[in-house]
Amino acid sequence: MSQRVALARRNARSRLHAAGIDSAEAEARLIVTHAARAGTSLVLLDELPETFEADVDAVLTRREKREPLQLILGEAPFRRLTLETARGVFLPRPETELALDIAHTWVHDEGQQASDPLRALDACTGSGTLAAALLDEFPAARVSAFDVNPRAVELAQRNCEAAGPGRSDVFCAELPTEKKELDDFVRAYIPERPLDLVLANPPYIPAREIPSDPEVRDYDPHEALFGGGESGLDVPGAVIELAARLLRPGGLLVMEHDESQGDATRALAGAAGKFEMIRTACDLTGRDRFLVAHRAPQVRE
Repeated sequence: MSQRVALARRNARSRLHAAGIDSAEAEARLIVTHAARAGTSLVLLDELPETFEADVDAVLTRREKREPLQLILGEAPFRRLTLETARGVFLPRPETELALDIAHTWVHDEGQQASDPLRALDACTGSGTLAAALLDEFPAARVSAFDVNPRAVELAQRNCEAAGPGRSDVFCAELPTEKKELDDFVRAYIPERPLDLVLANPPYIPAREIPSDPEVRDYDPHEALFGGGESGLDVPGAVIELAARLLRPGGLLVMEHDESQGDATRALAGAAGKFEMIRTACDLTGRDRFLVAHRAPQVRE
């Protein structure tokens, strides 16, 4: 059995590498584990299914055409969770996981624990990625989440309910970019406020920057990619204004953005007039990735 597994992994790695997939080694391991029906580990597996090699080949054939592995397998790992995925819904990204680390550090700095009550919002939730992780890692948290895509909302509801039964409210809504409409949005959809925490991975790609990776360009819904306006900052700007209306003094906003948008998002947070300790956090590759801003105790007039 071990020889079959080793041969399958070598073959998978070779085919994925030839297809131009950078993460060939990691994906080969996931594909073989999936085809072996081994859950998360091959160590305790007694025998392989009769269709093992055929199942590996079927997944590789689709992946060689650059269909995202998360869609082929129907699931994606994120933090401690395995989230359900679906075609037409923005897929979880590993770089987004760092938003949870920032949230944990803030909770600790506030003199609180992860087990303490927390009221949070995941704006532009997609698969429910950040909301589900919050529910999992903060067991007393109550989390609201929304997305403009009805298919995403249905998926996010399932992922959130699996992560924290009865502690989430996921709804379908379009985030307005006009300030007056934002006030109406808050009154209509977020009746319980203020909140402690707002996390967001909104669409932020500038209009003219078409993604080069076919996994993104051909499979992620465009409304989850392009942030509006030439700079791509219409939706991220609306998220910042939304957080300014929702957070309690001392509350935290963590918003993912493009590596080129650090200066611009900090400027938007400053212009909102309600944040302090505004900074940019980097991802694991050292690239600007997250706006981090604290709601000021006193609002500048």
